[in-house]
Amino acid sequence: MIIFWLSLGSLSSWFLSTLAGGGTPLILIPLIGLFLGPSAVPPVVTLGMLLGHPQRIWLYWRNIDWNLTKWYAPGAIVGAILGAFIFTQIKLEWLTIVIAILLIASTFSYGKTDQKSFDVKAWYFLPAGFIYAFLSGIVGSTGPLLNPLYLNYGLKKEQMIGTKSTHLVIIHLVKIVTYAIFGALNFSYLKYGLILGFAALPGNYLGQIALQYISEKQFRRLVVGFVTFSGILIIGEEFFGKL
Repeated sequence: MIIFWLSLGSLSSWFLSTLAGGGTPLILIPLIGLFLGPSAVPPVVTLGMLLGHPQRIWLYWRNIDWNLTKWYAPGAIVGAILGAFIFTQIKLEWLTIVIAILLIASTFSYGKTDQKSFDVKAWYFLPAGFIYAFLSGIVGSTGPLLNPLYLNYGLKKEQMIGTKSTHLVIIHLVKIVTYAIFGALNFSYLKYGLILGFAALPGNYLGQIALQYISEKQFRRLVVGFVTFSGILIIGEEFFGKL
């Protein structure tokens, strides 16, 4: 039953996150925590994402913004190493609440959902990649925290999905190696991560088909709405999980 629910959750989350510009882990984290325990969340989510995002890179290869990726990669690599290392040493449970507040607050940076609210340069993604990867290494996922930058940089829907997946593969690859080196990854986690990754394939494929029927304006609205929802969901999970 664990395999069934994790597989169904992975398929559904990859499909929905294609239409909302990200957020796959936010659906998977409660399932993983429920069935495998909180300590399994970062390594299992990371491995599942490491297998799922290359599928998207293949589907959206022609839409990837490689110039943006060149700026993003250096900061993300350093941030992922530091964040994953800290995860293996100490627990910072309060950090998820901070991330949730940041997600909700970032909604105000979008302005009108059909146009840019501020200009973003490519070099912004160097420090942004570091911060995002650092936080992701500690808590497993930071949700669609950088979506305001992607949208205001001017990426269209397919460009955002492909470019963001390329960026996340970099982060998750570094994180999984760091988790393994410091003993936070075992065979059981590896098995469940593989299940999540393989179940992502139909979700990504169906999401690509559905994305063709959504306009740029509708996509942007879905992205903005999901960012707010992500913050509320994280706070809800933290609150009810302690009851």
